[in-house]
Amino acid sequence: MEFVFLCALGVGFSTIFGAIIGFILKKPSMRFNNIMLSFASGVMLSASIWGLIIPSLEAGGLSFIVTTVGIFCGALCIDLCNKAVPHLHSITGLDDGHLSANEDKVNKVLIFVIAIAVHNLPEGIATGVSFGTGNIADAIMVALSIALQNIPEGMVIIAPMLAVGISKWRTLAIAFLTGAIEIIGTLLGYLVVSISSFILPFALSFAGGSMIYVIADEMIPETHEGGKGKASSYALLFGFALMIIINSLLN
Repeated sequence: MEFVFLCALGVGFSTIFGAIIGFILKKPSMRFNNIMLSFASGVMLSASIWGLIIPSLEAGGLSFIVTTVGIFCGALCIDLCNKAVPHLHSITGLDDGHLSANEDKVNKVLIFVIAIAVHNLPEGIATGVSFGTGNIADAIMVALSIALQNIPEGMVIIAPMLAVGISKWRTLAIAFLTGAIEIIGTLLGYLVVSISSFILPFALSFAGGSMIYVIADEMIPETHEGGKGKASSYALLFGFALMIIINSLLN
């Protein structure tokens, strides 16, 4: 349990680490953000398959049915979340660097942050569920993939909040809260599968489906805006291949 808690802290505080980088860089280029996010997408995609979906299938019996249902249920859950908050790539007016500190802009930025926070919960649950397999290598791979994804995510939320006049300390506190949600999700996911191993195959595929849906619906479109996605595509492939290598070395 102690190791799970430490991993939960690592996953959550990776958002804070990204936020600190965001403070230093102030406003990183869109190309840099896209490459970082694409690399994280590849890492998450690989971890979803090797660390969540394949272990779900290895349960045996009719697990392929459970796994299939779980994948679509995970995707549906994220889709429902997207109906409550806007898509990350559909929020306009956050990247021009000239936002005025009026109520409308502040509200838009806070909705943007809430959208990230909402997506952090299932990602944290995916980390916690992965430890239920007992395969520490797979669990570490999932946790690492989500932590890497959190770094550019933490970077992205800083500039819009500073631009609308939110203080540095309050901005950092908000970034901390988005990371704390992931810590809670990790512990919650681990607790659920620890109570009942019967639901483990479904929980694994549910987490895998939710992660893949976030990649396909949020992260890839975000990194291919403007028709300049070739570098992003290669970054995704590099992240995917790197996790295959790491998984092979850990197992």
